[in-house]
Amino acid sequence: MSRISRERSLCVAQLLPAMHEGGVERGTLEIAAALAAAGHRPLVVSEGGRMVETLAEIGAEHVAMPVGRKSPLSLVLVPALRRLLQSHHVDILHLRSRLPAWLGYLAWRGLPPAQRPRLVTTVHGFYSVNWYSAIMVRGERVIAVSNAVEQYLKDNYPRLDPRRVRVIHRGVDDARYYPGYHPPEAWLRAWRSELPEIAGGVLVTMAGRLSRLKGHEDFIEVIAHLRDRGVPVRGLVVGDDTGRRRRYAAGLKHQVARRGLPVRFIGSRNDLREIFSVSDVVVSLSAQPESFGRSVLEALALGTPVVGYAHGGVGEILRAMFPRGAVPAGDKTAAAAAIEDIYRNYCRVEAINPFPLRKMLDDTLSLYRELADG
Repeated sequence: MSRISRERSLCVAQLLPAMHEGGVERGTLEIAAALAAAGHRPLVVSEGGRMVETLAEIGAEHVAMPVGRKSPLSLVLVPALRRLLQSHHVDILHLRSRLPAWLGYLAWRGLPPAQRPRLVTTVHGFYSVNWYSAIMVRGERVIAVSNAVEQYLKDNYPRLDPRRVRVIHRGVDDARYYPGYHPPEAWLRAWRSELPEIAGGVLVTMAGRLSRLKGHEDFIEVIAHLRDRGVPVRGLVVGDDTGRRRRYAAGLKHQVARRGLPVRFIGSRNDLREIFSVSDVVVSLSAQPESFGRSVLEALALGTPVVGYAHGGVGEILRAMFPRGAVPAGDKTAAAAAIEDIYRNYCRVEAINPFPLRKMLDDTLSLYRELADG
């Protein structure tokens, strides 16, 4: 048991829009679980979502509040948030997204200084630089999720005291993501039955929400280039293609059908670990740099090669674990060539994961303790 868990119990409140799915949500859940396991009191404030049930299972309290709704009416939540900070005797207020951060900050600032919890913000992305985004650098400690984000802060917020910035890389659990992981036989049987057409080829997987910024059109071009080069490629797109993403997904599927490309869309999944483990290559082709690139790290930690645009956090991870998969941003030809090289010169990832989840959790809880102790 760490020194942190033997100290005074802390109440840590994390604010974010919702608990559906995504890197911010998973990070919130992981921190809440670590707090509970260490004897602290984790509190999450969000609009809700399917991860709320898991919060209850790990011993965290969830307070449903629409703090992510982009409307001037959201300001009416500030008094309720202020009362919540007082009634729960919150020690640390951790703000993880811009609109909830503004609401949480206004509630925090409205308290007498002696009654305010310590304030932490996490910069999860390369936000547009304006007054609205500047709320994310108002924490007494500002967590940057990668060295790339730290550089973004230096470049765009020169008045931010660098002593307030702490780089805490996101991480993945070595107990779940490790080289040599094999999915259960039952899963493999179901997988082969569901997708028999992907057998016998080079399975290239792209995972993430369906959005123009994520590079799905580049992915289609890469698959077309590989096919034209005689590579027996099979493309797989994993990500939510319903709701507001339905129209964009339909356009992508039309492109694939019109060109006769071997690409299958399978929607949102909760078995990405298994999918990455049976993939030959995972790709990351975001038009804009990612702040970290958690799915890239998950695949690499499993030993699956990743080819990605070498900017932002993805470039940082690839340089550390699989440099041959790093290609210039936007260069679809180079991405296809890197995949072909992996196919023709079979290779796996040999590097040890330098970003374990345990370090992220320990560093974050240590930061909370540092602030709580003044």
